[in-house]
Amino acid sequence: MSFSSETKAELCDSRLEKRGLALAECYGVLLYCNTFRTSEIRIITACAPFAERLPRLFKKAFSFGFDQLPPEDALGKRSFCILDPEKITRILESFGGDAGGPISHHINLGILEEPGCSEAFVRGAFLAGGSVTDPEKRFHLELATSHHSVSRELRAMLLEMDLEPKEAERGAHSLLYFKKADQISDFLARIGAHVAAMNILTAKVDKEMRNTVTRQINCDSANADKTVSAAMRQNDAIRRLIKRDGLDGLPETLRDAALLRLANPEASLADLALLSNPPVTKSCLSHRLNKIILLAGEESL
Repeated sequence: MSFSSETKAELCDSRLEKRGLALAECYGVLLYCNTFRTSEIRIITACAPFAERLPRLFKKAFSFGFDQLPPEDALGKRSFCILDPEKITRILESFGGDAGGPISHHINLGILEEPGCSEAFVRGAFLAGGSVTDPEKRFHLELATSHHSVSRELRAMLLEMDLEPKEAERGAHSLLYFKKADQISDFLARIGAHVAAMNILTAKVDKEMRNTVTRQINCDSANADKTVSAAMRQNDAIRRLIKRDGLDGLPETLRDAALLRLANPEASLADLALLSNPPVTKSCLSHRLNKIILLAGEESL
């Protein structure tokens, strides 16, 4: 099961206790479903828990069921249909529509005034027309509807809920979407998917930790490469100096630094500084080795 399906399954576990909340959820489903016309209502879903919830949801909201149901053993996409004109009229009247008139694809905020109704409406919209990507891959949640006015009005609702979706168009559909983990988590928590919301935040923390570790490893690797490269230049310079002039003519401090480097060809400057007798600072030892490189005929590091 995909993360999106798991999230919808969690939402479908919410109990259907109040008719007003069931109506609000149905309203979101209908404005984000496949077909919502005066002649036909059709809801198609591949989410099994949502398919199981739909008949109970409509029964609670309208006291009647669908005219066409998918087979009990149906797999993949399942289709639910209402064709009875009387049923469609009752649905329209429940949402403030005029019997016999065209459907107004707008959100009637007057029927969402009861506490929890706005969240129930958004939950229905997400169940019918939403999806969320596996947070292990990327952060993306979207809601898609063919009704542009509904998308704009839902965005206004979400802004009132302190959620800030982006807008886009995809073919004939209007999209609202989130791409930040915190915003997706807040959205899911508001509509009742608390486990999914926590999983989003957990994935965000895990990604940040992995990125931090990766950056540290890359930094350590780069520093190690620099240390090895510097040590090789210093050793090469000392050997050229020995071959050409020997070390006896060097000042004692430079001679000691050269011998220390030859004895510890892969050590870092910090380690060499501690091995010096008497100990010196890293900066001091670097200065001495750079002088040796200059004497050997190479440019300073």
